[in-house]
Amino acid sequence: MRLMIFGAGFSGLAIARALVGNCSFAGGTTRSHERFAKLEAAGLKPFVYQGGVPEGDLAAALGDVTHLVMSIAPDSDGDPLLDALSAERLKQIMPQLEWAGYLSTVGVYGDHDGGWVDENTVCKPVSKRSVARVAAEKGWIDLAERAGVPAAIIRLSGIYGPGRNALKTLDAGKARRLIKPGQVFNRIHVSDIGGATALLARERLGGIFNVTDDMPAPPQDVVEHAARLMGVEPPPETDFETADLSPMARSFYGENKRVSNIRIKAAGYSFAYPDYKAGLGAMWQQGTWKG
Repeated sequence: MRLMIFGAGFSGLAIARALVGNCSFAGGTTRSHERFAKLEAAGLKPFVYQGGVPEGDLAAALGDVTHLVMSIAPDSDGDPLLDALSAERLKQIMPQLEWAGYLSTVGVYGDHDGGWVDENTVCKPVSKRSVARVAAEKGWIDLAERAGVPAAIIRLSGIYGPGRNALKTLDAGKARRLIKPGQVFNRIHVSDIGGATALLARERLGGIFNVTDDMPAPPQDVVEHAARLMGVEPPPETDFETADLSPMARSFYGENKRVSNIRIKAAGYSFAYPDYKAGLGAMWQQGTWKG
């Protein structure tokens, strides 16, 4: 396997750590040289990519790539790599490509009043960022189909892990216990993003997969559990309707659903951290929660 990860950030680096042992070459992109050391520590050869058709050393490396992971979120101008490619150009740049994975979000489902959704649920995105994700998903599926390459659309729920979790937020005095009756969210430990993506890549599986935990839960429950682990008092309850929140933070609460992960399990993946209690508990016990 020869791997390239476009956008080797929090999730991309976890994927790298899960896959580099299977790779004869593994590369990753970032927007500047400042993050090269982090990519190298995860076993990736770093490249700068800021959009458009890949050039120079990056283009040369892509000539032998067999597995592509796209982990760059679309912006107001669209998907930076997708918009630069056609099926013909994809074949020219990556003639050896055997599989592509696109990291998306469960936000594409929109609001379902707390009901269950799965990969067959019709997408009805609410936010502009989720609308852009749906467009990018469709674009990558179409591009891969025309290029004759299996593509996995990997829909992620709220990501947490070492350095990004309720324990660290609580320790920093920034945790909030917002109460909105009936509201639930799914979550996913970053290590399981790596593990699930690695499985799909190794097996060259295409299709849509929800990569999310087993326990959709109210957000205040996560804060309370973190406080119990740390042996501290949780922050006071705050009513969502009167809370001082940024427009983006408030928009997350406009979508309420429970997301099924049956399909990725059927593909053979077993979650290391099937719920937030397992994930937070392991980080607290191992002392990795600070990152």
